[in-house]
Amino acid sequence: MTTAPGGQPWSRAAVVLTASLLLGGLTSFAQGFLPDAAAPFTNSASGWTLLTALLVVWAAGDPRARTRHAALLGVASFVLLVLGYTVAADLRGLFYDPTLFGVVGVIVGPFVGVAAAWLREPGVRAALGTALLAGIGLGESVYGLTTVVETTGASYWVAIGLVSLVLLAATLARRARGALEITIAAAGTAVVSLVFLLAYRALG
Repeated sequence: MTTAPGGQPWSRAAVVLTASLLLGGLTSFAQGFLPDAAAPFTNSASGWTLLTALLVVWAAGDPRARTRHAALLGVASFVLLVLGYTVAADLRGLFYDPTLFGVVGVIVGPFVGVAAAWLREPGVRAALGTALLAGIGLGESVYGLTTVVETTGASYWVAIGLVSLVLLAATLARRARGALEITIAAAGTAVVSLVFLLAYRALG
């Protein structure tokens, strides 16, 4: 199988890119048939973050090259999710401007990709990766429950919050090796969630 330098299979990268485009389109079409309780997934930052993270975790290869490739896959995946959504929206006769979330993908995507890959590492790296991903999920959970819950319902926001807490608990139980890692994971999750909440409210 053809591989990139350091052992990263190009075939897996191709799958990630293709899947990102298709899943981005699917999130647009899913708005028409998902139950109300799950509908916020298709229009949330945590939804696309989750998809990007899962794809990068699957694709992560040789640990020696994982960080570099994960950063590239993270930004590419997030941006392609946005573009896929945009194309599908156009096919449905709707208009969606990808500028905002496209820029968000370029800025945040590399960090999401690296965080996802680091979940497979022990110690500080796992703690940092968990802090970012769990923090995003918890931040949007709080945002949803305090800002838009009257129009969206609480089910999705509760679910994404619980998923984030499960990720944090799993890291503390399986990857943390001492007080430093525990502090980074727990405190980092709290800080990221607060920053996310403030930023999301500022963006409107």
